[in-house]
Amino acid sequence: MVDPLSEVIGLLRPQAVFTKGISGAGRWGVRYGDFGHPSFAIVIEGCCRLVVDGQMELHLQAGDFVLLPTTPGFTMSGFEPVIAEFIDPHAAAAATGEVRHGRQDGPPSVRILGGYFLFDSEDAGLLVSLLPQQVHVRGVERLSVLVRLLIEEAALERSGRDLVLTRLVEILLVEALRLTQSPAAPAGLLRALGDTRLAEAIRQIHADPARAWTMAQLAKEAALSRSAFFDRFTRNVGVPPMAYLLAWRMALAKDLLRRQEIDIADVAERVGYGSASTFSTAFSRHVGQPPGRYARTTASQISAPS
Repeated sequence: MVDPLSEVIGLLRPQAVFTKGISGAGRWGVRYGDFGHPSFAIVIEGCCRLVVDGQMELHLQAGDFVLLPTTPGFTMSGFEPVIAEFIDPHAAAAATGEVRHGRQDGPPSVRILGGYFLFDSEDAGLLVSLLPQQVHVRGVERLSVLVRLLIEEAALERSGRDLVLTRLVEILLVEALRLTQSPAAPAGLLRALGDTRLAEAIRQIHADPARAWTMAQLAKEAALSRSAFFDRFTRNVGVPPMAYLLAWRMALAKDLLRRQEIDIADVAERVGYGSASTFSTAFSRHVGQPPGRYARTTASQISAPS
């Protein structure tokens, strides 16, 4: 059975790039600016407060896992009143070794393992647009094990390291996200996949993106009327059904063009367009440049020396 969430994450090819230890003691508080990259943290021991911009305050405790798909500004602190120290997240990301906030000696009141990763794809916005801004999972040992494996692997220079890191991050993402997959989740892919009727329609889109889907056909897959399906899909996913279909087709098309394994006519056929010209028009409107130029531009970026 096709798994849409795994497909989206697999297409983005996440890569582990940074992990570190964070601790706090005494009276402490820090304010991080917007970072933009997906980040995660797991509380190893103790507890603290986390307030992400635009989200409800969280009281984190040992075993809690937090995923921030875009990592907006946030404040982290102990439970005593304090004026938070501002930290540039980009500068902090470049630092090495454990970061200690507050009192520098004695045992910490909280220890956290944190990290961030980049997507090897410019379609990160596709995943972000389908996820809640804050994912909080409590007391799941499987996530703790994955994070520990991730950190251990990142610290070693063993054969196959990059492949193992990539797979661990993919598993970490899927594991964390499916734990929050329910009708009570914020609007997005997770919430829709928690709705059995919508999930079936989404699985069909991913199983056969080249099919000339109509609203009526997708509604039938969901066993709903057209109007009920449209309203339910839009409310739960955050975008209308045909907009989701278009976004997924364009993400697949860009991935095929980046790999330069097939010509534009074949790409068009694979993502549901009857001709290269029709596909080129739709691609240009969605992406902002013709598919041929997009393929050449991405090829030059990939081949350019770092």
